[in-house]
Amino acid sequence: MIPRPALRQSTGEPAELSSGLVIATDELSRDTALLLRAELEAASGWRIDLRDAGASSSHGTIKLRVDGGGPGASLEGYRLQTGPRGVDIVGSGAAGVFYGTRSLLQLLPAAWFRSAPSGAVPSTSVEVAATQIEDQPRFAWRGAHLDVSRHFMPKGFVLRLVDLLALHKMNVLHLHLTDDQGWRFPVDRWPLLTEVGAWRRESSAGHVEEGRFDGVPHGGFYSKADLYEIVAYAARRHVTVMPEIDMPGHMQAAIAAYPELGNTAERLEVRTGWGISEHVLNMDEPTVRFCLDVLEEVLEVFPSTHIHIGGDECPTKEWEASARAMRRVHELGLERARSLQGWFTGRMGEFLADRGRIVVGWDEILDEGAPKDAVIMCWRSQHLGMTAVGAAHDVVMAPQQWLYFDLAYAEDVREPLAIRAATSTERVYRYEPIPEGLAPEDHHRVLGAQCQLWTEYVGDPRHAEYLYFPRACALAEVAWSPRERDWEEFQLRLTAHLSRLDALGVNYRPLEGPNPGQAATWPV
Repeated sequence: MIPRPALRQSTGEPAELSSGLVIATDELSRDTALLLRAELEAASGWRIDLRDAGASSSHGTIKLRVDGGGPGASLEGYRLQTGPRGVDIVGSGAAGVFYGTRSLLQLLPAAWFRSAPSGAVPSTSVEVAATQIEDQPRFAWRGAHLDVSRHFMPKGFVLRLVDLLALHKMNVLHLHLTDDQGWRFPVDRWPLLTEVGAWRRESSAGHVEEGRFDGVPHGGFYSKADLYEIVAYAARRHVTVMPEIDMPGHMQAAIAAYPELGNTAERLEVRTGWGISEHVLNMDEPTVRFCLDVLEEVLEVFPSTHIHIGGDECPTKEWEASARAMRRVHELGLERARSLQGWFTGRMGEFLADRGRIVVGWDEILDEGAPKDAVIMCWRSQHLGMTAVGAAHDVVMAPQQWLYFDLAYAEDVREPLAIRAATSTERVYRYEPIPEGLAPEDHHRVLGAQCQLWTEYVGDPRHAEYLYFPRACALAEVAWSPRERDWEEFQLRLTAHLSRLDALGVNYRPLEGPNPGQAATWPV
């Protein structure tokens, strides 16, 4: 089972499930019951009834209910028991019941992860080993990031990724929606952001250092209906979709659409090469109003408590060279051009706080003083987590050295083109989110951990799946399971778990290395 439960015992007689199975549910668990019924019916071809809690059947019963848990219990915690009387899943909250069903699925043969009967699912009944599980997550934030700005990813893949995250009890999907190379979020008040900013005329070919381009236009964006659908689909699976609008740097696509947002009179195009653009937003009040307009529409679509505004890699060259920008520095009583970013982040944070939301930013927002309630996403180093906690911030650990999944798995010529090497599945599994030396009374400040998939070198969903899995399986266990971990024992469970990914059709990387269809492919 992945991630490993906090406590599991296997004793007694098995449960037997068969056609005519009943799922008995309370009202808080009904959505999960509907999902589970659809999954089991699809794989087995059986008819499964859904009834109110308390129902039973001679064919066996799966009972789902919420009991609120005890003092200090995580609402994501659950208890699962299987035996001759059927299956009983009790969650501290609705999320706990859902995670209990993800564990139940892993007690079944891998064929039960298929979308239709495959011949490997018995036509009459299936035994579920007698099991008692008590489980809850170690960390509340168990996330995965997807960059859809460098290479646009279709809605269907985003929904599939949600399912895969939920299977592994991960609960945050961080969508990086805008950058220099593309703008994917429609803003009604600023339509050129997608009419112009969502498309670039070509992209880098090979590694960026080669200086080649492919000559192929690329782009796309999500409609608001698409995004509402993604958010609702994820919510049913207890995954929160957190949007990111990167600002005030990484904004060349926006400036290409609306040149008045920039610092010079130069007309720009959406950036075609990778790397960091020196073209950043000016800090005039109309530009700040533009950013607030964008965030207002973001909040309409995304109900997530946390809203990410980027804040990373913002060059100050244009501000330093601009008389207008330096006047702004003096008007605001700031010390230097770099201080404009701290002032700007404060404005965005205040806007979000007034609407009951929490600003999230990459760790650069610490450099000029982050808003007091900001959550810091530490990517440059593990040590910056200590710095953020020392400044009384909550943190999400996302260090590139362990959790950047755009890195290759190994320094091996068979690996597909990547920004650099290497982060193996074992390295991810051995990662510890609590920084060494962090005082125990500050451990609560570490909300959890998150992997990142930047897509400069990831042009399609199959390549993305390869880079996520099985590393995301390892991270899921790091973020959910108790701290004590055994890599050798995990490998045994992971080998079995890969048969589930096979049944789901996931294009994961085999543990021994890429298969012949994956080796040295995807030359973006």
